[in-house]
Amino acid sequence: MERITELRPVNGPHVYGYLRRTSSKARHTALADSLAEYCRQHELTLCGLFTEWGPVTEVRSPAFVGLLDVLALPDAYGVVLPARDHLGPKRIAVERQQQIAQTSARLIVVRSANPRRGDTRPVDAGPRARQRGSA
Repeated sequence: MERITELRPVNGPHVYGYLRRTSSKARHTALADSLAEYCRQHELTLCGLFTEWGPVTEVRSPAFVGLLDVLALPDAYGVVLPARDHLGPKRIAVERQQQIAQTSARLIVVRSANPRRGDTRPVDAGPRARQRGSA
């Protein structure tokens, strides 16, 4: 059975991307593209991308305050991150996660389903698959 959204265009839930400064413009572009692709595949509408360009030394930086502002909008669904470390160093990331949670927005962390080349660890299929004995 086909999903209705495959037959008709719909506006998915509104999400906002958040990136931390990267080593190069090309890396930043690749991360932004991966967030856009993830949103497309999961029928989310990527409405904006906030980037922390300087060193992350405080919780309420301009980029993060901008993110919190849009998360206060009534149609905001969540934040999309390539990885949790894009929220900053651990101490700052924990506080930022709490502030995002206070907005009732979802925190969506994109993870690759394929391990990196040379990484021999299995991909975790989750508790349901383990219960069925397939993982």
